[in-house]
Amino acid sequence: MILCQISDPHIKTGGKKSYRVVDTAESLRRCVAQVNQLKQRPDAVVLTGDLVDFGLPGEYEFLRQLLQPLSMPFYLLPGNHDERAALRAAFPEHTYLQQGGERIEYVIDTHALRIVALDTVIPRSSLGEMAPASLQWLDEVLAQQPATPTVIVMHHPPFKTGIGHMDDIGLAQPELLEQVVRRHPQVERVLCGHLHRPIHVRFGGTIASTCPGISHQVMLDLDPQAASQFVLEPPGFQLHLWDEAAGSLISHTAYVGEFEGPYPFYDGDALID
Repeated sequence: MILCQISDPHIKTGGKKSYRVVDTAESLRRCVAQVNQLKQRPDAVVLTGDLVDFGLPGEYEFLRQLLQPLSMPFYLLPGNHDERAALRAAFPEHTYLQQGGERIEYVIDTHALRIVALDTVIPRSSLGEMAPASLQWLDEVLAQQPATPTVIVMHHPPFKTGIGHMDDIGLAQPELLEQVVRRHPQVERVLCGHLHRPIHVRFGGTIASTCPGISHQVMLDLDPQAASQFVLEPPGFQLHLWDEAAGSLISHTAYVGEFEGPYPFYDGDALID
């Protein structure tokens, strides 16, 4: 199975540029087209939050239009820029969005990889948190299928990144989540957004990671006092390949855009000089 992860689209109504600079709608169009054209077609796509910029109904309607061409199932979860009620209203056929009561938390059991989604949103705040009820729910859900390879998807990463201004708006008390994850060795990965960069950390006996943004990236500045800035580094998404025979999840970062190549390494049996 191949699970595609797209993160932090930050769509604005009518294609308005984010921060007056970034054409996020065009970035998402290009990303969707590229995912559809992949030689190995993903079985599903998960979008790990900050789907839109201000949580407005018009933004979600535009997001819906932009995602419509995707040729495989896709699953949505909120980030700190999102608004739960508006998201649910814009995607009524996505019934999994109704599983978690107030929070958008759900389980997808229809693929070789089990997908468990957590909601880390604090309304009207950039910070993230795990509700006590969510931690209990996660523990129970994971205990139900201990032999099924599972990925947890969430917006705020449960670890420090070293990028000061992003750590200031990170997940509160990540050790509580780590304690739960450590009890369930079938968790192959904790997949997150929020950081607009690919980052990987050991966490709870597995690996927690973040995905690049599909338009703009957070500036790589490992100063605790780093300014809140972004750069137009290449946009990207990730492909998570579940190798059933090996029993391992292999993650790749892909970049959105047109690049020269591919070129051969060899001319016949000889390395090209």
